[in-house]
Amino acid sequence: MLLARGRIVAALRAWFAEADFVEVDTPALQVSPGNELHLHAFAATPSAPDGTAAPRYLRTSPEFACKKLIAAGERRIVEFAHVFRDRERGPLHHPEFTLVEWYRAGEPYQTLMEDCVAVLRAAARAAGTRALTFRGRSADPFAAPERLSVAEAFARFAGIDLLATMPGGEPDTALFANAASAAGIGVADDDTWGDIFSRVLVARVEANLGIGRATILDGYPTALSALARPTSDPRLAERFELYACGVELANGFGELTDAAEQRRRLEAQMAERERIYGERYPIDEDFIAALSHMPQASGIALGLDRLVMLATGASRIDQVLWAPIEEQTE
Repeated sequence: MLLARGRIVAALRAWFAEADFVEVDTPALQVSPGNELHLHAFAATPSAPDGTAAPRYLRTSPEFACKKLIAAGERRIVEFAHVFRDRERGPLHHPEFTLVEWYRAGEPYQTLMEDCVAVLRAAARAAGTRALTFRGRSADPFAAPERLSVAEAFARFAGIDLLATMPGGEPDTALFANAASAAGIGVADDDTWGDIFSRVLVARVEANLGIGRATILDGYPTALSALARPTSDPRLAERFELYACGVELANGFGELTDAAEQRRRLEAQMAERERIYGERYPIDEDFIAALSHMPQASGIALGLDRLVMLATGASRIDQVLWAPIEEQTE
């Protein structure tokens, strides 16, 4: 499996080079780890020679740094980035893992969907397999992916009219809670609209995605897409996720480049984070400033380790890491 991982990495690097991408290498230590509501970062406190300390974080994604490079004039970039997320451990999760993250300036986010097809095929060829597999499920990496909107998926697999829970364009928690309860999905009194969305997605939708062939799940709610620009329907964002064998592999956006709107969204995310977890992460001011110079672009992050798992038939992410971190024991 580890040797196959090496072949897959080499094949992907060759594909990106052939497609005229520049491979970049941005720092893991950042002012802000990212501002996703439910991602937890590792804090670090490096000291200057005079002993003064400045709080920093290990990145949860290279996204902010990569977008600064796009704003500085790069057109196509890719990074094989080690990233770090606390409170994550399981068959598909590890505290340190690798994201393949790439950006296309001046190109629509639908182009990323075509990239995903090429990446799946390159990985399968490198691993010498005709099928991606995980826990008894399989997907043909050479077949054209299924295209499915989030609203269609919720209707098909959960019997919920997702757009009806956003009357007037705004998420309505009470409406969503009633719809989820009617579908037999438990809802807590303090659940937010986003909490209910995640519960339905995990309980009813994800296991049905990417069966037989990959699925591209498109049109995520704008309320859950803080870094993506809206579609012509303001309730929905230019955001999609790639699934195979019921496993989420990638998350792609048409990038939001409105600096004021981006600040508003990130501040809202951090206010909610403080309410839930009692902490917030800093806003990267250089990132916000860079957005004023950033062209229209699309970007995506793909979990390399998960892709290797599916291409090699691994059952746990630890099997495709050269030196996994030992699990904590009491």
